[in-house]
Amino acid sequence: MTIKDKPFGLDIPDVLEQLTLEEKVSLLSGKDFWHTASIPRLGVPSIRLSDGPNGLRGTAFYDSTPAACLPCGTALGATFDVDLVRHAGQLLAAEARAKGVHVVLGPTINIQRGPLGGRGFESFSEDPVLSGLLAGHYCKGLEENGIIATPKHFVCNDQEHERKAVNCIVTERALREIYLLPFQLAISLARPRAIMTSYNKVNGRHVAESPDLIQGVLRDEWKWEGLVMSDWFGTYSTSSGVNGGVDLEMPGPGRWRGQALIHAVNSNKVKMSTVDDRVRAVLTAVAHAQQSGVPEDGAEKQLDRPQDRTLLRDLASSSAVLLKNDDSILPLDCSQRVAIIGPNAKIATYCGGGSAYLNAYRAVTPFEGITAASNAQVDFAQGVYAHQFLPLLGDHLRTPEGRHGFLIRTYNEPASIPDRRMLEQRVLHNSNLFFIDYEHPELEATWYAEVEGTFEPEENGIYDFGLCVQGTAELFIDGQSVVRNVEDQRAGSSFLGNGTIEETGSTTLQAGRSYSITIQWGCSKTSKLRKPSTVDFGKGGLRFGGCKRLDPIRAIQEAVKLASKSRQVILFAGLSGEWETEGQDRTSMNLPPFTDELISKVLDANSNTVIVTQSGTPISMPWIYKAKAVLHAWYGGNETGHGIADVLYGKVNPCAKLPLTFPRELRHNPTYLNNRSEGGRILYGEDVYVGYRYYDTMGVKPLFAFGHGLSYTTFAISELALQRSGDVLSVSCRLANVGPVAGAEVIQVYISPEFTPLVKRPHKELKAFAKKYLGSGEAVALDVEVDLVRATSFWEEKEARWCSQAGSYKIMVGTSSDKVVLEKSVRVARTVTWTGL
Repeated sequence: MTIKDKPFGLDIPDVLEQLTLEEKVSLLSGKDFWHTASIPRLGVPSIRLSDGPNGLRGTAFYDSTPAACLPCGTALGATFDVDLVRHAGQLLAAEARAKGVHVVLGPTINIQRGPLGGRGFESFSEDPVLSGLLAGHYCKGLEENGIIATPKHFVCNDQEHERKAVNCIVTERALREIYLLPFQLAISLARPRAIMTSYNKVNGRHVAESPDLIQGVLRDEWKWEGLVMSDWFGTYSTSSGVNGGVDLEMPGPGRWRGQALIHAVNSNKVKMSTVDDRVRAVLTAVAHAQQSGVPEDGAEKQLDRPQDRTLLRDLASSSAVLLKNDDSILPLDCSQRVAIIGPNAKIATYCGGGSAYLNAYRAVTPFEGITAASNAQVDFAQGVYAHQFLPLLGDHLRTPEGRHGFLIRTYNEPASIPDRRMLEQRVLHNSNLFFIDYEHPELEATWYAEVEGTFEPEENGIYDFGLCVQGTAELFIDGQSVVRNVEDQRAGSSFLGNGTIEETGSTTLQAGRSYSITIQWGCSKTSKLRKPSTVDFGKGGLRFGGCKRLDPIRAIQEAVKLASKSRQVILFAGLSGEWETEGQDRTSMNLPPFTDELISKVLDANSNTVIVTQSGTPISMPWIYKAKAVLHAWYGGNETGHGIADVLYGKVNPCAKLPLTFPRELRHNPTYLNNRSEGGRILYGEDVYVGYRYYDTMGVKPLFAFGHGLSYTTFAISELALQRSGDVLSVSCRLANVGPVAGAEVIQVYISPEFTPLVKRPHKELKAFAKKYLGSGEAVALDVEVDLVRATSFWEEKEARWCSQAGSYKIMVGTSSDKVVLEKSVRVARTVTWTGL
């Protein structure tokens, strides 16, 4: 069936014939931030889109409906488990139905070229095959339940620095073999019904205006017939965008279409047939959404089913990678007293920042998870803080009436106007307020808000308070100004790069006393700060935080003292959504200030301390030679703390593998000299040598290799056999669990030419993988199928085609890119060239 046929109930040819030009154009932009336009007279409903990729926000950043939050993309990548990821997609489909969503904006399948990409945590892997296969099954979980999946961002949105305009200069070969391949595999597997374009340029042209990529590759070569939408505010012209192949400009109302597009059609800059093609794609998506049973403009509900909590906990534990376990320190004994130390212990680092951020149903901290799993006393020492911004204050406030949270009131007049009229009042708990989609029928272009709550400190001391704003704000404690962020504002990374840095102030507070916290805020139009951007995220934002000031030297000493007298110690450290977020890249692989010193000194005091790290992308570990046990837990979603506890206490045997190479130093990474925009361009100078392809080819030993991950049991791999049937190569081996407990192993199949190829090729490339759970003493014959033509192909630039060159290839089976256990050769008798999926 093609998109020209009559799918489901909507007669697309008939509707298309009856539409006026004005109506056609209206369908090519959203009607608001999250919905497409409708044509009621012809029975064309509006459909709802929502972020993805790790959960369904619904239709609001501000005061959004709570949602299920999956572990971040790299955590899902670490599972190497296509079935589990498909179940994750099915959960997202159920969440979409609960929130009236027809189109999920995910998965993110860009490639982590290097460790510093601010949004790297959203994607699955540095490897295109792992990324594409997992993305395909993620999309299947959505699509088989009637919800449209939207793989993004097509293509090369692999860093955040100047992402709206940066020109990614990449060879055609690298573009095909590394960056387009995940989309190619996902489309081949699942036929997702939508694709989102990226903000950036590729080789001189914005992707959202690129007929070569959208029409040439997606539609003509791959024969894909779905809906192409822009990223939010990711269109840059009228005629070029429509002619380039973008069907739907988001969000709405459109900036580049509307009357401008009508004028372009009437001026013969855009053909009517081109407009019809774009409208047909939108109508086809709408028709499919109609059949999903999700109503138009449905109410947003919370799901939060027991089975969903179980799956989320399974995902969290199944994604945790055991990096080291010398002397079998892990698993710990839940009947023995345990000391918990560290900045990530009592906070829930459950997701990254930016559009991936969700208001979760719950967010279980590691401390809560360990406390719930332990049958003995749990001690705690903070050690250091790891926040970039002061911790959110909202959950620590009470309303004047004593309710948990704070009051927020909105007005059209500033606080200086006597007896100003309040538009509305809400009680909120989250003090990171992004008003990007806030609506009120009486709201004027310039408007204001007031926050009111009471704060009762638990300890005497100096307390720091902070304000990040897109707009202006001032924070008062008992009527005295403590922080003012109004004049001489400094640009920062807050609010997707549209806000200020955090301005701070301090005051001395007494334990047990109640203090009044008031904040006067003005929308973005009240600020003189203007940042050059192609994106206007609109109305403004307010983030307020605070905590007791900590002396890191003294706090580290207290942590060391606790560790030295404790038999079991767990230290939680890492990054968070403040450090890894949309809109900015990291500047280093370092952990937050004083963290490495804390870890090192605690390890000196107790060498059996278990280190649990959290981040979405690689971090440096200068203390690694001291540590006996290290578990990397990513951002684990709603059930983060429970998932970690399950692994630490042995309820779950760790079975995850690193989907990213962890380099020893940043300068060892192949993107070290080309990791940000310079003069408006970024050179993908590593070409196809991304991640382990570079480390293995150059003989550079990483800290932890791609595919690395330990277990509480031991596996043996033997008896490699290759059997060929046409172009299908069956790679089989015997996998045995020779250890004491049940567990899972991931068999990874790599390939490498044994001759001198037409072009230089990486030392090895992942082509297939399989995960198998075995009981203690159990053994199975494991078969992995490989399409030999595709697995041996490279992109032949001169001829613009894939080429499988005749010759002998080494088939390598192992458990990581640097741990190949078995090898055999297979011969490709003749050279084959091909295009398409």
